[in-house]
Amino acid sequence: MRYAAIDVGSNAVRLLIADISQSEKGKYGFKKNTLVRVPLRLGDDAFLDHKLSPKKIDDLIKTMIAFKNLMDVYHVTEYLACATSAMREAVNGEEVIKKIKKLANIDLEIIEGEREANIIYANHIEENLAPNKSYLYIDVGGGSTELSVFINQKLFASKSFNIGTIRILDNQDKQETWDEMRDWIKTSTKGLKELAGIGTGGNINKLFRMSGEKEGMPLSFTKLNSLYNELNSYSLKERITVMKLNQDRADVIIPACEIYLTLMKWASVKQIYVPKVGMVDGIINLLIEENFS
Repeated sequence: MRYAAIDVGSNAVRLLIADISQSEKGKYGFKKNTLVRVPLRLGDDAFLDHKLSPKKIDDLIKTMIAFKNLMDVYHVTEYLACATSAMREAVNGEEVIKKIKKLANIDLEIIEGEREANIIYANHIEENLAPNKSYLYIDVGGGSTELSVFINQKLFASKSFNIGTIRILDNQDKQETWDEMRDWIKTSTKGLKELAGIGTGGNINKLFRMSGEKEGMPLSFTKLNSLYNELNSYSLKERITVMKLNQDRADVIIPACEIYLTLMKWASVKQIYVPKVGMVDGIINLLIEENFS
């Protein structure tokens, strides 16, 4: 069996094709087969103009047609396609959904922040958390940041905020949203000692690789802050040429750093674990749960 996950995000659009298998103990899991990422930057239109331009719509439809062809070639048996923050804010989002269905034959669902968080948590990272410890789960995207607090491997609180890397680059992040996020952090983590962080998203994955930390080891606030200062000392062009970052990563990595560092500071988190999973992994896990629960 092969499943596919499509994530239409504010910064990039991703397709993950995964092979589904069953272990000797009867538990179902997956192995990544093919991952395609296209940096469409839908958020630039959605957050500034609150609608997608004809050019962005055309690029998105072409990407969806390509994804559909790939799914057909790989004989994908089931898929789920989700659109997040940018499509939520685009007034012509539903119109685009209909065009994608007609031209690419893909059913794309615009999901709310709560469902986005639930899909990310379908990765069940809490199963690998140390019992009797508390964690702040941070997922930073282009348009929104999903936050959750886990206590004793159980979800205690969860909320989505309209703070993201593309929003910050486009100066569309609002001070009241930052204040609301800070207040939520203070309230939800009050009294929790030695709170650790869990970070997901393309930027924190890249930062972790740049840090040189061993797989499975946490990234310290100090090292992340040091990385941020180093990246910030370079111009955008230098981050591409000297730091060897992709053009679509070189700009968003700075505001991503700022979000992670700010949240870690507010919650007094000294270390953050980076399990290298994200939205598309969560979608595959959700499909497995729905079909083999």
